[in-house]
Amino acid sequence: MAKIITRFPPSPTGYLHIGSARTALFNYLFAKKNDGEMILRFEDTDKERSKSEFEEDILKGLKWLKIKYDNESIKKQSERVLIYKEYLQRLIDEGYAYISKEDNSNISPEGKERRDEVIRFKNPNKKVEFYDLVREDVSFDTTDLGDFVIAKSLDEPVYHLAVVVDDHEMNITNIIRGEDHISNTARQILILEALGFGRPAYAHIPLILAPDRSKMSKRHGALSIMEYREMGYLPEAIINYLALLGWNPGDDREIFTMEELIKAFSLERVQKGGAVFNTEKLDWINKKHLDKLSHEEFVNLAGGHISDDLKNLKNFNLLLGLIRERVNKVGDIAKLSKNGEFDFYLKAPEVNVEKILWKDEGREATKENLERVLSLIADLDDFTHDSVKNRVQPLADEKGRGSVLHPMRISLTGKDKSPDPFTIAGILGKEETIKRLNRAIDSL
Repeated sequence: MAKIITRFPPSPTGYLHIGSARTALFNYLFAKKNDGEMILRFEDTDKERSKSEFEEDILKGLKWLKIKYDNESIKKQSERVLIYKEYLQRLIDEGYAYISKEDNSNISPEGKERRDEVIRFKNPNKKVEFYDLVREDVSFDTTDLGDFVIAKSLDEPVYHLAVVVDDHEMNITNIIRGEDHISNTARQILILEALGFGRPAYAHIPLILAPDRSKMSKRHGALSIMEYREMGYLPEAIINYLALLGWNPGDDREIFTMEELIKAFSLERVQKGGAVFNTEKLDWINKKHLDKLSHEEFVNLAGGHISDDLKNLKNFNLLLGLIRERVNKVGDIAKLSKNGEFDFYLKAPEVNVEKILWKDEGREATKENLERVLSLIADLDDFTHDSVKNRVQPLADEKGRGSVLHPMRISLTGKDKSPDPFTIAGILGKEETIKRLNRAIDSL
């Protein structure tokens, strides 16, 4: 049995985005599951739009995602023109293609590039049938394709010719690509039959759709892979989520490592319908992978998103643990900071007496409750969440949680919504906690 060889052939005309990354992943998973290889090549026949910066971004994105290709030197179509020229000449000589005189009289100067001659494939106008590993039996009547262009000249092949030659010469056994390429398959089969090439196995995976099932856009998450990195997502989470876009393991598992995906992956479990992109699900998966990190790994990852002021807090490690619970991705930290979520750790809040009061309780009762809290914690040597809670919780149970814990929370944070006052006290420390409670009592 021939060794399985797949390929990931991006056009370097844009940054590596979610759709292309998933195609690369499915090719990688299938190859590794079958002890095969995945080849990377750049399909850069579009000379005007292909740029080295896009090539670099694609390579950087694949490296970050840990999707590894097996060829040492990356193939580029722009470097293989002489090879394509031989095959083009052969098709012409054997009557499968011809140089076509083009009528450009109806093309405006602002229109597409004018060509007096192009090379067209002589369409046999027959039905092409192939078995798709995802979509099963597929049939095309090629009559409507007409005699299609396969090169602008002998030195300028277009996609359909170049891809057929490359797949043959690189011994590609399986072509796994998006379903938007399925209409190209009929043309490519006609060309490979004319050249006498063997037919690879095809698998066309579903498109990634927006939540409203429309085409993906930036608004819905069609960002470049490196933009997801900048937002603070983990590569393991991106890989995990991409695998579940159009594929399922056949059970209720949702969290996978790359090794687990390789073991579980099969084209038989790839769905035919479009895969809907859901940012909330991606965030949930990222959170699961974030939870797997050690404290040190999280600190290293989150460091660039945390201000130096917060890092310099005496009990920063305690705060970091709290932050870790609240974020789905480390990029959320900067957003929380910008929204003032951490301000009260750095500076005591302004005292708002009306805000401190719980419902219809008066100042005197509230003041007495805060004084009781102060007396209970004043002699604590080990000032932690647990020790503060052990002292204050019985009072809250006696007087009513809202009557005790609400004014304590507002005195420490100035916010209606924040972590519980025991956690806040543990982070602020004994001196600052007592100082803030005294300010509130004085104001009352």
